[in-house]
Amino acid sequence: PDVLVFESEPLIEDVTISGPIIANLFASTSGTDADWVVKVIDVLPGNTPNNEPNPAGVRMGDFQMLLAGEVFRGKYRESYETPKPMVPDRVTPITFDLRDRNHTFRKGHRIMVQVQSSWFPLIDRNPGKFTDIYHARPSEYQSTRQRIYRSPTQPSHLLLQVMTRPSTN
Repeated sequence: PDVLVFESEPLIEDVTISGPIIANLFASTSGTDADWVVKVIDVLPGNTPNNEPNPAGVRMGDFQMLLAGEVFRGKYRESYETPKPMVPDRVTPITFDLRDRNHTFRKGHRIMVQVQSSWFPLIDRNPGKFTDIYHARPSEYQSTRQRIYRSPTQPSHLLLQVMTRPSTN
């Protein structure tokens, strides 16, 4: 329930992306710091056959293959050298790089984007408070609410390059 998910319909043709994937979020938190995690996922069709041999029993139908995922700490949105607290409940632009990718989403697959504010235990927890996280005491951790905005004036989106096929005409 705490992961925002966007998923395309099954693709009617292959879609190839190449180059950087940039997350442009318009976000707010009820605290003074928050983590922002964006993931790009290739979702296989439900009828995808399982790999054989398959000793782990991994079902390939509807499998979600992580293509790109990155976490960004809100206090570094303007500078890594001079972190700044976020203003509680103020919509703030946050931009970060999910690194370069060269990938083809095949016909019948779906493109999924997930946005969340924690990736624990992969990434340490953010206390939701502008502090030195590595020395934060348990009493400094607080429950916070994160929001992602999408509107003409606050257009959260991913920026990526879609490769086109040369015309056969």
